[in-house]
Amino acid sequence: MGVALRDLAADCRETVDLDALSGIAAIDAHNALYQFLSIIRQPDGTPLMSADGQITSHLTGLLFRTANLVEKGLRPVYVFDGTPPTFKQETIDQRREVRTRAGNAWKEALRVGDIAEAYKQASASARVDASIIGTAQELLTLLGIPWVQAPSEGEAQAAYMARKGSVRFAVSQDYDSLLFGSPVLVRNLTVSGRRKMRGRTITVSPERIVLDAFLDCLGITREGLVEIGILVGTDYHPGIKGVGGKTALKLVRGGEFESVIAERLPEFDPAPIKEFFLNPPVSDDYHLAWSPPDTAGVIEMLSGRFDFSPERVEGALEKFSVKARQKTLDQWF
Repeated sequence: MGVALRDLAADCRETVDLDALSGIAAIDAHNALYQFLSIIRQPDGTPLMSADGQITSHLTGLLFRTANLVEKGLRPVYVFDGTPPTFKQETIDQRREVRTRAGNAWKEALRVGDIAEAYKQASASARVDASIIGTAQELLTLLGIPWVQAPSEGEAQAAYMARKGSVRFAVSQDYDSLLFGSPVLVRNLTVSGRRKMRGRTITVSPERIVLDAFLDCLGITREGLVEIGILVGTDYHPGIKGVGGKTALKLVRGGEFESVIAERLPEFDPAPIKEFFLNPPVSDDYHLAWSPPDTAGVIEMLSGRFDFSPERVEGALEKFSVKARQKTLDQWF
């Protein structure tokens, strides 16, 4: 879910072409995998699967989207979540319940023949489990694409890598990356293109938000942005009911954050959450290196074990060619 800052970001973001983006991109892996699992499905909501019933939607998305990014001149690195903070457990439990209900609703929609509703509920039932993560990491390794294991939240690690200069920007659908301090956030990168939504086809384009410009646009500091997040709700606390982004911005600008919290949520201490956003657990234990794909290994995995068309796999692998990698150092950074 992330923090709800869409309204505040409306006038502080820019739409960019994928061709205009270059350099190293730290991608929130779990965020991307959920997107692939939610979107890449049959019309009735059934995920793509191998002949023996193994889900392959995430592998399809990972292969073809990564190939497209590399061909466009980007060097992706995927950052995986580690251990979540204890105060996220309630959100995790709620999400699990939502997915379970959606899964049951999907089955009911299939039973009565409501295909549109079935697809909607199936998308909401997507789960990223150990098998999904393991096969995703295996494929990335075979593709020669680095991945990083974060000690805690992947978005926090990606933001740290961007601040450190290891990557040019962080990639996620959630605005939390900005609260974690990423200098640049790019949204929609892993889902850009033509998409079906609510019965109609739309074009989804990447969006870029520069943190300093965003803060200037709102007239606040990063700490103030974190306070807005706490007021409207984050993955770590639901916030204050009825307080949206614009109201929260007004309260923070007026220096009323602490008094409003004391009045509306007297039992809640926001300090641990604020500290987590401003100084999250991160690691320097990573090495970013790209190599040519292990073509035979990728084909053996995807075609041999997961029943992918060898021709489609080979076509995707062509995008990882040396020609696609021939960028100057300045273009990468």
